[in-house]
Amino acid sequence: MTLSDLKQALKADKIPELLLLYGEEAYFVEETVQLVCDAAVAPENRDFNLNHFLGRDFKPSELIEQALTFPVFAPHRLILLKDVHEASADQLEILIPYLENPVPETILLVTGNKIDTRRKFFKKFKQLGVVLEFRRIYDNQLPALVRDIARDLGVNFTGAALQLFCKRVGTNMIETRGELEKLISYLGERTLVEAEDVSAIVSDTRIESVFDLTDALGEGNRGEALRLLNRLLDEGQAPLMVLAMLTRHFRQLWKAQELTARETPHKELSRIVGISPYFLKGLIRQSGFYSTEDYRRIFDQFLETDLALKSSGGEPRMLLESLIASICGYGRGELERVSRT
Repeated sequence: MTLSDLKQALKADKIPELLLLYGEEAYFVEETVQLVCDAAVAPENRDFNLNHFLGRDFKPSELIEQALTFPVFAPHRLILLKDVHEASADQLEILIPYLENPVPETILLVTGNKIDTRRKFFKKFKQLGVVLEFRRIYDNQLPALVRDIARDLGVNFTGAALQLFCKRVGTNMIETRGELEKLISYLGERTLVEAEDVSAIVSDTRIESVFDLTDALGEGNRGEALRLLNRLLDEGQAPLMVLAMLTRHFRQLWKAQELTARETPHKELSRIVGISPYFLKGLIRQSGFYSTEDYRRIFDQFLETDLALKSSGGEPRMLLESLIASICGYGRGELERVSRT
């Protein structure tokens, strides 16, 4: 079942008894939760027919007890279990008998971020219920999504306005929705967004992500990497998080280099490295900028920087700037970039 199929089912009052919504894009998870809540339980009936549980500390016996309780003066009871990724395997396995024999009048709605689909609970849920994943939005998907959300809110964009808006807000959909609402308030009675409107009301709030930094660093572009690093730190990004993402990116580069040398098919390479095929071409290109010896030295520096950041004497910005300068001194990235200018 797709999200579109689910929306049609909700309109027809054919709500799945078992529904799991998960993924990195929290905005769409929460939007869909609201759609299900609105379709399943009227606001005036929620005191008696809507129960909330959190994955970290819920008691399976209490959830099952509520799920087995018939709704009060309403057609449905809704059980909402949020943050299921924080629940233990033992907690979830206790729920499996209920999945195998759910109460028709009860809707069990489960949400989470990343989940381990190998767990018995999730395998059983996929077998017996409806599972929808909401993946992180990429830049190339953003314009269509913004246009659709804007239309639902009663406005349209000119081409130039849409391009500028997407450039400024980035792919955080919660922030995007907030900026859209600000823009609509500014428009007043107007329903067409012009580029001038975006310039006037939507600030350049996009936080250039660590992925932008890792791309610049992977290409050996020292100046851009340092600029992005300082912007991330100024925006409040934790230094250890920046280092963790850099380490992850270079681990992917190293894997990609080795697998490419073995002539591994791209589909298999994408799976092993753990990256979307959409980004694979760029990753393979970056992986060739550094030698095996370069990667060994870089990972030694990652370890040294990690230890220094965790000590009381290190200055995070200086340590990360030094790390980036060192990495860009390896490989062909900086040399090739300079030769092209």
